[in-house]
Amino acid sequence: MTNTTAKTVPSRFRTLDLVYIAAGAALIAVCSWISIPTSIPFTMQTFAVFLLMSLLGGKRGTLSVLVYLLLGAAGLPVFAGFTGGIGILLGNTGGYLAGFLLLGVIYMLMTKLFGERLLTEISALLLGLAVCYAFGTAWFLLVYTKANGAVGLGTVLGWCVLPFILPDLLKLALALTISKRIVPFIKK
Repeated sequence: MTNTTAKTVPSRFRTLDLVYIAAGAALIAVCSWISIPTSIPFTMQTFAVFLLMSLLGGKRGTLSVLVYLLLGAAGLPVFAGFTGGIGILLGNTGGYLAGFLLLGVIYMLMTKLFGERLLTEISALLLGLAVCYAFGTAWFLLVYTKANGAVGLGTVLGWCVLPFILPDLLKLALALTISKRIVPFIKK
């Protein structure tokens, strides 16, 4: 009889990766509940997304966003105002939520191509935020116009983007500052 050893198949994700992804999705949910209600609520979601990208890296950070969106689509109250359901994702602000996923993909690609240097991270997060704004605004225009009639791009930018630029830049700076202090303790 020959002694055969079982071959180990490397898994795509280690248990630790899954824990980080789940914790990341939970962090985004908690940060979405920290909210100042307006037509487009001011939340800390963007801060959580920035923090997770920098802390966990593009792959795990983006998967955290995906899990968060899937939990919300399934009806769990993880979105702003303790809401959930596919209706939120298909509503006026759903494009901004989906834009977080695009932000993550951009961050993942840029840091993979150019390395995880601070300048690359800042550039990736800023470009991702701009794409999130653009996608969300286009989505808002489409959904709002269908439900309520035509509205101008300037009006939508005034409602959905301009009031958020400065707070989002402050969230980005805060997220990077915190992540640089915590990242040495995160197992990659």
